Amino acid sequence: MRWDALFGDMEAQFAEGATLAVETEISERARVEAASVVLADRLRGGLGSQLAVHLLGGRTFEGVLSHAGADALVLDEARHQVLIPYGAVAHYAGLGRISLGEPSQVRRRIGLAHALRSLARDRAGLALIPRHGPPHGSGLTGVIDRVGADFVDLALVGPGEARRASQVRQVATVPFDSLGAVRSWHTGDM
Repeated sequence: MRWDALFGDMEAQFAEGATLAVETEISERARVEAASVVLADRLRGGLGSQLAVHLLGGRTFEGVLSHAGADALVLDEARHQVLIPYGAVAHYAGLGRISLGEPSQVRRRIGLAHALRSLARDRAGLALIPRHGPPHGSGLTGVIDRVGADFVDLALVGPGEARRASQVRQVATVPFDSLGAVRSWHTGDM
């Protein structure tokens, strides 16, 4: 009878529509979830992986991603560590698709200025590499004297030299917005 075919056809259409609705809802939820992922979460999901970070000025740093903070990451190169503000990056290569949120409220608030103040406290020798500088070169080398809300003062001394008044050639003030990377240095490096 034609009634059986009609009801069978209607049942198939209904089942197909229900399946389509579920698939649409799943797709929409996935898009909403993806839209809420921030870069720091994406980077946190890649901790321990090999990454290439390409700066806006053309310079590239490669190493193992060891930290992803609120607004900067740390790469471990063979002989150095590099702190790179997210705003200085043109693109990343080697980043996976996993995201990992930061559960600690305190860690979410620790930013670039906090890291720079820690380096200043430790009197660590380092190089400040400009965001839009040439792809090669060591940048400004020295020891951080002071960190403001949006700038850093760097006492310019040579690699391996202690920060003593007699050895400071000049103090350079570098706005955070022009900072491309902060690279550790050791005696004989650079």
